Amino acid sequence: LATEPRWGRMNGTFGEDANLSAKITSAYIYGFQGDEFGPESVACMTKHWPGGGPQKDGWDAHFRYGMDQEYPGNNFDYHLIPFKAAFEAGTAMIMPYYGIPLGQTNEDVGMSYNKEIIQELLRNEYGYDGVVCTDWSIIEGFKIFGYELGGMPWGVDDLTVKERIQKVIEAGVDQFGGNSNSDDLLDLYKENIITEIRINESARRLLRAKFKMGLFDDPYINVNQAEKIIGRQDYVEKGKLAQRKSIVMLKNQINADSSYVLPLGKSNKIYIENIDKEIAGQYADVVDNLEEADFAVLRLQTPWIVREDGNFFDNLFHQGDLDFKEPELSRILNIARNKPTIICLYLDRAAVVPEIAETCAGLFGEFGAYDDALLDIIFGEHNPTAILPFELPSSMDAVLNQYEDVPYDSKNPLFEFGFGLTY
Repeated sequence: LATEPRWGRMNGTFGEDANLSAKITSAYIYGFQGDEFGPESVACMTKHWPGGGPQKDGWDAHFRYGMDQEYPGNNFDYHLIPFKAAFEAGTAMIMPYYGIPLGQTNEDVGMSYNKEIIQELLRNEYGYDGVVCTDWSIIEGFKIFGYELGGMPWGVDDLTVKERIQKVIEAGVDQFGGNSNSDDLLDLYKENIITEIRINESARRLLRAKFKMGLFDDPYINVNQAEKIIGRQDYVEKGKLAQRKSIVMLKNQINADSSYVLPLGKSNKIYIENIDKEIAGQYADVVDNLEEADFAVLRLQTPWIVREDGNFFDNLFHQGDLDFKEPELSRILNIARNKPTIICLYLDRAAVVPEIAETCAGLFGEFGAYDDALLDIIFGEHNPTAILPFELPSSMDAVLNQYEDVPYDSKNPLFEFGFGLTY
């Protein structure tokens, strides 16, 4: 759940509201797995148990500086609500998060190492008997793009690799994500520390899913059939429609004659940034000089910071402050003061844009969309109907005063959860 607006993985959630997220999670799983898990299903892995959103100061748990999850609002159970819906929908697999749920159990260790989180809460209390797979490389390091990165054994750094494997298995996990070295596991078996009965328990869960999907009966792809299914035009059109339906209109300025700025007319000249010129040219006359334009249309990304102590992997994650800094803020505002400007924000996180929202003529939030999807909304080819899945704070001070685990608790938000305009 996106309860911490600085968290770098907000874009992998359905927002900050647990009940809305539960509904969408359920629909997602039924869509992939069907009403009954079988040969036509795509097995879903729901993550990250028991909720990966409340990261201390928003730092991501891939990194040592982000290994702690905090619950200052005592709201641990709220983050379980979408998982209940996933269990009811029959999700085939569960992945625990990297983070340490500070103060929530008797032992402050990462989720996959935590027997109270896996065996007691997930297995015993919720009765989940599907596959549990760890997040990647919690046991030891790995390579990515040729770089060697350390593992993420948060809370158990003092244990050997062999001891970590033992602890994860004893916690109730079935599969090690990103770890294929079985030597230590074999040693644990030979030493009778991990029993054959325990290994069979996990093997049975994994094999059961494969048998239900018919992978032992018919393990091969029908290439001719696959080519007819993958990339089908009607599927592509549904995807494009979903993009259009996801774009949120946040501001539509009223003109002096009481008309609205949006939608724009196709007779206008527009100055664009971060939009394909050829595509934009199908909607209006694109000019290179701002002074010649009737309107400016800018696609912007929610800001993030580059950590000086980070490596390339850290900076793949958008983390830290959410507001535009100078000189970029003044550059954007100068454009908006010079010409009526339509701002389109990619909300991979909850941007802090009070000055921009006040100055621009139109404001949209989007979550990943083709240029033509966005321009269809701006020029009225499609009516905006979406609402915000999380609030947009009014300042970084408001962000700093929020609780990591509590939804919609930003003081005087610029735009509230559920806000959205239409034509």
